[in-house]
Amino acid sequence: MVRLLAVLMVCMSVFTAGNVAAELKIAIINTQQAILQTDEAQAKAKVIESDLKADEESVLALRSEIQAAQEQLIKSAEIMSDVAKEKARKKIEDQQIEYQFQVKKLQKALNERQQELFNEMAPKLDAALKDMIELEGYDVLMERQSLLYVNSKHDITRKVTEKLNDKK
Repeated sequence: MVRLLAVLMVCMSVFTAGNVAAELKIAIINTQQAILQTDEAQAKAKVIESDLKADEESVLALRSEIQAAQEQLIKSAEIMSDVAKEKARKKIEDQQIEYQFQVKKLQKALNERQQELFNEMAPKLDAALKDMIELEGYDVLMERQSLLYVNSKHDITRKVTEKLNDKK
């Protein structure tokens, strides 16, 4: 009898919990994706890309120089003196250090520009989310990156991106 009562209580609690969960309106958003897919962000990304194009080309040219110097060292190693080989290796090593520095500098500049974009778009995103929450009546809004699995029917990223584009 006690066991039957316990089973009935568990069943009742499961059904009750299901009804409570069904009443919650949950939305999931990937804020980074919502921002990056806006027309404004894509236009600014093109500007960032063009601004950093010269630096990127410089880095690529340096990489090509390093590869050419390495190939030349391999081809000429047999006929080069030990002093000349060491000098060539040292030059390649210095170029590699410069290359790594330039890559980090370029990556830092890109990250800073992207952060500026996110900071600029944050108030617009907040306003769009506030509108969506009021319009749709969401009870819970969660960031996509913090979840392992999400049914796509709860994802409002595309809707928020469209709202951001409309507010432009």
